[in-house]
Amino acid sequence: MNRKRIRATVHGRVQRVAFRECTRQEAARLGVSGWVQNQSDGTVLVLCEGEAAQVDALVAWLSTGPPWALVTRVDWREEEPQGESGPLVIRYGS
Repeated sequence: MNRKRIRATVHGRVQRVAFRECTRQEAARLGVSGWVQNQSDGTVLVLCEGEAAQVDALVAWLSTGPPWALVTRVDWREEEPQGESGPLVIRYGS
């Protein structure tokens, strides 16, 4: 299996629009692990890991997000996979 781990910061109108919950649902559909968290600067931070194609699909989805969001930019960087498994969860606080 070709695993991949990405840390992404999503900019735009991405808080108070169910972005975290929709990200959790999309990650579950794709079988991607990790977490999603609102940041104090108005961005959303996503750490995701899984099969490379599924992680790439989630990162592509982040560029549009749910219908109520207005994503202006996604900054991301690849990290060394840690073998994380299980569902992607919503983290609270920043």
